[in-house]
Amino acid sequence: MSAVAFSNVSLVYGPTPVLRDFTLSLAERQTHVVLGPSGCGKSTLLRCLTGLAVPQEGEVSVLGRLVLPASSSSQRHANRATGLVLQDGGLFPHLTVRDNASLPAVLAGWGASRIAERLGELEQLVGASPELRDRFPRKLSGGQRQRVALIRALFLDPPLLLLDEPLSALDPRSRTELQAEMKWIFASLGKTVVLVTHDIPEAIHFADTVTLLDAGRVAQHGPADSIVRYPASEWIREFVQAAVPRWRHLLGMIEGGGAER
Repeated sequence: MSAVAFSNVSLVYGPTPVLRDFTLSLAERQTHVVLGPSGCGKSTLLRCLTGLAVPQEGEVSVLGRLVLPASSSSQRHANRATGLVLQDGGLFPHLTVRDNASLPAVLAGWGASRIAERLGELEQLVGASPELRDRFPRKLSGGQRQRVALIRALFLDPPLLLLDEPLSALDPRSRTELQAEMKWIFASLGKTVVLVTHDIPEAIHFADTVTLLDAGRVAQHGPADSIVRYPASEWIREFVQAAVPRWRHLLGMIEGGGAER
C-alpha cells in the first residue's frame, strides 16, 4: 500500500491552475522530497494531504484512506495520521513551549502525566532542553523553534510527517546541524516523510525519492540523485544548474552518499 497517493488531481485557485492532472504515489517508511520553483504547487500538495486544500477533480489518499474536506471527523483522522512542520516552526506566539509542543495531545484528551512523559521522551529525541518549556516562541532561536515544532508534529506518533521548507529560515550552521539530526530521527523512527524544499543539496541529503514539479505537474520523479545524473529534460538540467552553481561539488556529494552526519 502506498503511504500517499494522488490520482488525476486538479486544483484551481480562481483562474490559476495549481495542480493539473497530478498523479503520484509514494511508498511507506521512506523520505520523499518535493522540489520545484516558486508557485509550482509544492505547498499545495501538502495542504491536500491534510484536507486543507480540496481538489476539484481526482482523489488524494493517505495510508489507504481518502482525504476529505476538513470536516470534524476527517480532520480528527488527519490530526492523528499526520504531523506537520512549517517554515520557522509555525508556533503559536501566545503559548509556551510546553503548551505549543503538547497541543495535539491536549486536543486528543491525554492526561497530564501521559503528556509530561511523552514530552520528556521527545525532548531527548530532538535535543531540546527542558529548560525551554516555560519560554514563549519569541525567546527561542530559529533552531529551537524548529525542534519544538518537530516535537509537536511527533507527539501523537503519526505515521506520516509533512514538512514545508522547515529549515529555510535558519542560518547555515543551524541548518547543517538540524539536517543531520532530522535525517537520523526520520531513519530511527521509520516514518514516512514528505518534505518540501527548494534546496537541491538538502534534497539529496534527505531523500529516498525526489519529485520535481513544474507548473503543477510532475516533471521528474525517482531516486534522490536522478535529477542530477539523468535530468529528463533540458529545463530540468537548467533548473538544477541554476540552483546549484557548484555542480562538481554536488556530484561529489552523491558519490559520497550525501551530506555528512
